[in-house]
Amino acid sequence: GYPDAYETGDIIEGLPEEEMADTKVFHAGTAEKDGHIVTAGGRVLCVTALGDSVTEAQQKAYALVDRISWKNMQYRKDIAYRAIAREQKD
Repeated sequence: GYPDAYETGDIIEGLPEEEMADTKVFHAGTAEKDGHIVTAGGRVLCVTALGDSVTEAQQKAYALVDRISWKNMQYRKDIAYRAIAREQKD
């Protein structure tokens, strides 16, 4: 919804139930309601990952993003593209 108003209170599905060593989901615009994690603000989550290369880390992060969903979810699809282009030149 940015820069306009955005809906809140949507249940977020697919969040990892356990922490993993190579991925992490940081919560920003979330809240807990009736035992569910719900949207509560603009930039809701930040999904990160580690890998042996930038390409591998990006693939792991986007694989996790693909498991997460809520109504009208949007996410950037260009994260790390410059670093990956540099990595591919080497």
